[in-house]
Amino acid sequence: MLEWIYRGLSKRRITTRYPRGSEPAPAGFRGRINVAETEDVAPVIAEVCPTGAITVDAEGRVALDRGRCILCGECVRAAPEVFAFASDYETAERSAAGLVVGPEAERTSPEALRKALGEQAAMLRRSIHVRHIDCGSDGSEEWEIQALWNPYYDIQRLGFFLTNSPRHADVLLVTGPVTAPMRAPLQRTWEVMPEPKALVAVGTDACGGGLHSWGGVDQVLPVDVYVPGSPPAPIAIMDGLLLAVGLLKPDGELAA
Repeated sequence: MLEWIYRGLSKRRITTRYPRGSEPAPAGFRGRINVAETEDVAPVIAEVCPTGAITVDAEGRVALDRGRCILCGECVRAAPEVFAFASDYETAERSAAGLVVGPEAERTSPEALRKALGEQAAMLRRSIHVRHIDCGSDGSEEWEIQALWNPYYDIQRLGFFLTNSPRHADVLLVTGPVTAPMRAPLQRTWEVMPEPKALVAVGTDACGGGLHSWGGVDQVLPVDVYVPGSPPAPIAIMDGLLLAVGLLKPDGELAA
């Protein structure tokens, strides 16, 4: 107890200032994988990915689906001239197409999507209740979600609160690839949530299925925000939640 008192007095404020201030990731953190703009890559490179996240077109140009990437690093080890880890936290996207990186990848305008959901969720901005449902995850995302409510991340300072009742929830936070027994409970949870509401898929399994062949949450319900990663860091999940309820401006700054 004395140790914690001393730490509090000596360190003073330990809560992150994100999103009003930057939160740099530690060296070596695997936030996402970037793809270099190269051509004439051998199609065999796609075979190193255990989840099928890599594709190579007829011109030898590579695309990577972050919604299926589990950040294992096999592609980085096999072709470091094409793939590289980036230590970014802000990996959330508003569409499945936005998770695909590479030459001529289809993208959806983030500004238009943020504005649309921001208008829908304007009434939620002062007190936002989050219902989390595990649809078959390996448990790693749950640790990161739980960390959001600890003293360091303290997401309650931004107005987010956990709720056990879907009838009181504004945001549904889903982890896991939606196993067969969880399909109906997930749909019922979504149906009883009042409007306006948003659904955030957290983790690679929820975003695209990961190692599972039946896909992610969007095979069952429409997803507003995808937060890829295996698992994503608490800051990445926080970024996704802020994005989902329109609390982030198009430039990434926190709205007033």
